[in-house]
Formats: sequence, structure tokens, C-alpha cells
Amino acid sequence: MSTDRNLFITGIGTGVGKTVVSAILTQYLQATYWKPIQAGDLHQSDSMFVRTLIDRHLIVHPERYCLQLPASPHQAAASENISINLSDFELPQIQNSLVVEGAGGLFVPLNNHSFLIDLIEQFRLPAVLVVRDYLGCINHTILSVQALQYRNIPIAYVVFNGTFNQATKEIIKKHIPAEVKLLELPEIDQINKESIDNTVSYLTG
Repeated sequence: MSTDRNLFITGIGTGVGKTVVSAILTQYLQATYWKPIQAGDLHQSDSMFVRTLIDRHLIVHPERYCLQLPASPHQAAASENISINLSDFELPQIQNSLVVEGAGGLFVPLNNHSFLIDLIEQFRLPAVLVVRDYLGCINHTILSVQALQYRNIPIAYVVFNGTFNQATKEIIKKHIPAEVKLLELPEIDQINKESIDNTVSYLTG
């Protein structure tokens, strides 16, 4: 497996495995991990979870926003009288690779005017689109790919995360641009450091 050295991990929706894929790619690239916005679960955030899954020497960069309410960033911020603006975000200045994890899908609102896809565009990072098999995933995947293309955001990978119905996988593949690399990850029953290391070995094998 070869990949770009700096990546923005997004997904076709919530709960498709962006954090696990982020951990896998952070470990594979020996990169710095950064999730700009955490909304809810502050006692067990995605950054904390990734920290348990990667090598100890790798850096987990602190979030720009940690919000209490488990909701879309614009709603969670508003509940704390905070206004999120695109100008609030700058990529960390690091020496190694960077894996940035988004929140939800591409059109999760950051405020009343801006969406997560606007942040990806601002960062000028290639996207990794994480896909999981559920009713509606074909529609969500193709719409997400077209949205990224419309914004001229390069797609480094489409990741098939876990077990897929073969017919679902094949129709999605037919509508992925030829230049986009496909990555198929096995189903991970127990997510821990050992299973992440095993998956990285699978990718490098």
C-alpha cells in the first residue's frame, strides 16, 4: 500500500469507522493524529481512543474545539455560546505526516454557513472516504464522491471498511473515478492495539 503523507479522513456518514481507519493510517504512516472538533464523549474522546491504538511515540495533537453536547458541531457550539469559524483552524506544524479526522460526513455543519467539506477544502488535503455497508450506503458514497469532485478535492482513497455485500461493493466500485485507489479492510471484531497492528501488517503484506 502506498498513500499520500497527509490525509483528511472523512466518511459517508456517522458511525462508519473513521476513527479506526484514522488509527490504522496513523500507525501505518507513523503520523501525527489530529481531530479538530470533538462534540460529546469528552471523557472518552476519539483522540483518547486513537492514543490507545497507536505507538506511544506518535503524537496526538489536541483538538481545537472540545464541545460537551453530542451533536453536530454547530449545535454543540451554540449550546455553549461558541461560534465556530473556518478561520479558527490551522494545520499543526509538524515534522512527520498528518492524519486529520473529521466529524460525521461532508455536510456536517460547523456554523450556519460552513460545512466540514469547506474545512477540507481550506486545508488542501486529499480526502480518504470511509464507507461501511448499510442500507443507503451506495447513495451516500456516490453523492460524497461527487461532492468532493465538485470542490476539486483530491480523493486519495475510498476505504471499504469491514464486510460488504458483493453486489453493493461492485456497484460502488463502478462509480469511483479510475484514479482513486480502493482500500479494503477486514472486519475487526475487537478493536485494540494488537488488531490495529495486525491490520497494518495486512496492508503492508
